Amino acid sequence: MQPTDLRVALFSGNYNYTRDGANQALNLLVGYLLSQGVTVRVYSPTSRKPAFAPTGDLVKVPAFKIPGGRDEYKLARGMPAATRADVAAFAPNIIHVSAPEFLGHRAVSYARRHNIASIASLHTRFETYPRYYGLGFVEPQIIRVLTRFYNRVDEVVVPSPSIGVLLREWGVTTPIDIWSRGIDHDRFEPARRDLAWRRALGIGDDDKVVGFLGRLVKEKGLDIFADVATELRRRGVAHKVLVIGKGPAQDWFAGRVPEAVFAGFLTGDDLGRAVASMDVFFNPSVTETFGNVTTEAMAAGVPVVAARATGAVDLIEDGVNGYLVPPRDVNAYADAIQRLVENDDARRAAGAAGHAKAANYDWDSANQAVLDAYLKVLAKRGV
Repeated sequence: MQPTDLRVALFSGNYNYTRDGANQALNLLVGYLLSQGVTVRVYSPTSRKPAFAPTGDLVKVPAFKIPGGRDEYKLARGMPAATRADVAAFAPNIIHVSAPEFLGHRAVSYARRHNIASIASLHTRFETYPRYYGLGFVEPQIIRVLTRFYNRVDEVVVPSPSIGVLLREWGVTTPIDIWSRGIDHDRFEPARRDLAWRRALGIGDDDKVVGFLGRLVKEKGLDIFADVATELRRRGVAHKVLVIGKGPAQDWFAGRVPEAVFAGFLTGDDLGRAVASMDVFFNPSVTETFGNVTTEAMAAGVPVVAARATGAVDLIEDGVNGYLVPPRDVNAYADAIQRLVENDDARRAAGAAGHAKAANYDWDSANQAVLDAYLKVLAKRGV
């Protein structure tokens, strides 16, 4: 079978209506698949004012806004008759499911019922989310549901080896392959550092900037970031906090880190400039499956302090291009950041090491791995 023989039905909970790392990866994947002659049709909830134009053919799936302060996301009720009819007319020979929500579960059931090959990609550690909203007791039940979900497909593609290990620990027995991530090396590189841009934000040339990049939601570890910033102030460590991004927890976070400079949501070359203008990138999130923001900081020559958790452990060599810290150890985070802020040689060396390692990540190689997985699954089925 050749790539041009593939007909892929891709199911996403959020393909383009709200921008996040997962749907950026999915759109880049679809673009690559189309360039290789693959036929792709995407099924997802949509909005009248999406965050960006979708790559490829996008079919709307009815959905409702998620309540509880997260209404920027939508949840499809399942796979309604109109969607099933569209899928049947499209006649895919492989179904790719990117999220384990109602639509994803129904798509997997559809694939099994119609003897269609299926692949699931894992983008987010959903099981960790409840702990940030006082519901940590449901985490074991979520893990059981996720394990069953990933055991019902032909193959799972994960962003990093550590996620593969995690799935095996849960009891997932489905074959697992790696779908890594790439970097736009023209956008994220040290030369984009811009002191004039920093000055416009009130940051001096000699100030050491500790940066955050991502959606401002509690599951990104904002509580720990705030506690570490408080500890650095208590120690008298001279630094500035720079926050790139927006989200529903912004007001809460700003109240916890009142000295921070909030630059808002940035994209494109503006984002590359902002990342390169940091001195230390701090990522305390334990929900990452890969950590696109971590590799972007590395590519920009910025050393990283991150939680010793999935994703980061595959990217950060402790003491070489940054530091890995036990996820909720505020003092250890502060120690690592202080070391980098106060030691110019150590900071430059770690940044250079990260930049060199980031050179290994490119999108075409990453996305080819998914295409190879499609072909392998179909070959196993004798298609």
